[in-house]
Amino acid sequence: MIQLTYPFTEAQVRTLKVGDEVSISGVLFTGRDAVHKYLHEGGALPAGVNLKDGIIYHCGPVMMPQADGSWKCTAAGPTTSYREEPYQWQIIRDFGVRGVIGKGGMGDRTVKACLEHGCVYLHAVGGAAQVLAEAIKKVRNVYLKEEFGSPEAIWELEVENFPAFVTIDAHGNSLHRDVFAASQAELQKHLSPAGH
Repeated sequence: MIQLTYPFTEAQVRTLKVGDEVSISGVLFTGRDAVHKYLHEGGALPAGVNLKDGIIYHCGPVMMPQADGSWKCTAAGPTTSYREEPYQWQIIRDFGVRGVIGKGGMGDRTVKACLEHGCVYLHAVGGAAQVLAEAIKKVRNVYLKEEFGSPEAIWELEVENFPAFVTIDAHGNSLHRDVFAASQAELQKHLSPAGH
């Protein structure tokens, strides 16, 4: 297990490779469809949100308001990342993002952006929302909640030993692409007439 602590440097990220297990501590910012589209279309980040050398988590966390005005995260599972494929490359490039966490993988534009700008795509385990929430030690702030609603807002999370593994590295490798190619090759073997 490789320990990653915020801020995440380009040099640190470029040492990672597909298959590496990581444990993340520090700050994460959530961001889903509304945030990605907003930034892609030229929207400004709210004051207090700094994605440079940071990680975006594709997540719509379940938050419970507390009596003192703070928030407690009760579920924080990853959402399907591919919906962000039209925007992710630009956000990596323009905001200096070092990591993206989600599930299900991303496409060629994101792979290229990770290679060019020193970023990795990290897979979090789907179906483990409560377990992942235990790694969130504090909800530091929330941004754009009024505009986008709670699941689509930017939540600033303080995490400790948040588990994930690298499935797209900063060297142009993609586990998702490799698995897809292997699956297609296997499928073709079974579709081809015997002996051909």
